[in-house]
Amino acid sequence: MKTDLKEICKDIRCDIMTCIGHLGVGHIGGCLSVVEALAVLYFQEMNIDPANPQMPGRDRFVCSKGHAGPAVYATLANRGYFDKAELLTLNQGGTHLPSHCDMRLTTGIDMTAGSLGQGFSCAVGIALGAKLEGDGAKVYALVGDGESQEGQIWEAAMFAAAKGLDNLIAITDYNKLQIDGPVAEINDVAPLDEKWSAFGWNVIEVEDGNDVEQVAEALRHTHLCADSGRPTMVILNTKKGCGVKWIEDLGAGNHNTKVSEEQARAAVAEIRGE
Repeated sequence: MKTDLKEICKDIRCDIMTCIGHLGVGHIGGCLSVVEALAVLYFQEMNIDPANPQMPGRDRFVCSKGHAGPAVYATLANRGYFDKAELLTLNQGGTHLPSHCDMRLTTGIDMTAGSLGQGFSCAVGIALGAKLEGDGAKVYALVGDGESQEGQIWEAAMFAAAKGLDNLIAITDYNKLQIDGPVAEINDVAPLDEKWSAFGWNVIEVEDGNDVEQVAEALRHTHLCADSGRPTMVILNTKKGCGVKWIEDLGAGNHNTKVSEEQARAAVAEIRGE
C-alpha cells in the first residue's frame, strides 16, 4: 500500500479526471475539493481491509454529499477495493459505479446517499449502532456546505450530541460554492464552527483543507476526542475544483460540467506537473 499522501492525492485526482473525462460530464468541482480528506481517511486513519470489505468492527465512511461519488470510487480503486479499469464504467449502463454512491452496487460503499442530508442521518444511525454493538468502530461522514443548509443535517447533529456519539467524526467540505452560486449569497451557513459547537460537538477547523498534512494533523487530533462524550466536526476550508486551474476558474460553474477526454488528459498532466 502506498504511504506518500501527496502522491496518493495526485493519483486520486488523476483518476477522477480520467473517469469523468471518459464519461464526458460529472460533478467535478466537489470531487476535486475532497481528495485530501479521502486520502487521509482511507490510507491512514480508517480501520479497513479491502480484502474483507464487510469486516466486522471496521470503520465506516458515508459520503453524504453523494455527488462526490467519483472521488470515493477513485479512492477505493487506489486502495485496492476493485480494479481501476472499472472507473471507466462510471455512470454507464450496467455499471457498479453510479454517479451517486450506492451500497448495493459498489464494493466498499457503506451507505447509499444522494438526497442531501440523508447520508448524514444514516451515519448517525450507524454510529449509534456501533455504540450499542460495542465493536469499537468509528464512523466518518462527509457533508457539503450547501448540504449544510438542509434541516435534516441539524436534526441529526442534535441527536448525535444527545446520544454522546464520540465515535462519529463528520467532515464539512467548506468550499463556499454550491450549484447555484456562493453559499454566502444563497443561504449562508457561517459561522459553521460556532453552530456545530452550539449543537454540542467538538469542532476542529483546518485553514487549508487541500493541504494533506493539515488534514492529516486534524484527523489525528480527533483521537483526543474519542472519549469526550461528544461527536466531532472537522471543518475543511477547501477550493472547489482544487488541482486543475481551468476547473477552479469556473467557480460555481464547476459543480457539474462537461469534461472532454482531451481536457482530462491535460488536467492529468497539470496534476502530475508535466
